[in-house]
Amino acid sequence: MKKIIILFSAILLIILVGKNVQAEESIIPDSAIRFRVIANSNTVYDQNIKIQIRNLVQNEILKYIKDSESIEKTRKIILEHKEELYNIISNKLKELDYDKGFNISYGLNHFPEKKYKGVTYKEGDYESLVITLGDGNGDNFWCVLFPPLCLLESDEQVSEVEYKFFLQEIIDKIFK
Repeated sequence: MKKIIILFSAILLIILVGKNVQAEESIIPDSAIRFRVIANSNTVYDQNIKIQIRNLVQNEILKYIKDSESIEKTRKIILEHKEELYNIISNKLKELDYDKGFNISYGLNHFPEKKYKGVTYKEGDYESLVITLGDGNGDNFWCVLFPPLCLLESDEQVSEVEYKFFLQEIIDKIFK
């Protein structure tokens, strides 16, 4: 009985601490620059186009801002490369025979409320780089360019695996 109580307490503690750490890490600072790509629609074709444009622009812009240590410098870099980004997107869409057009906007852009990993991000107007494909009626992708939180997404699977391994290790110790 004592082992069951210890196990239950350990699991509860790990879950509570894990959720608290995750929520704290997911909160976007007030001084942030977001990045958003909105698909024309939710068809497989339009969502595929969105993903290709997201990957292209994200990789390109992260090359420019990877060493930026301030929001002012990041802002300046984005503005300096906006026309170049427009041309890169335009060329890629031509290559894909995409004829629905697009718009690229930097400044205050509207974001709907978003729930992600237990955190609710409020609806509002945020400083951001937004690319709207076609009519912009589809699902969208968004992340944070500054601070560079877009790069953290690739680390999520590793931390989940480590977390599960840690939990299994505690259970094994209790029942041995």
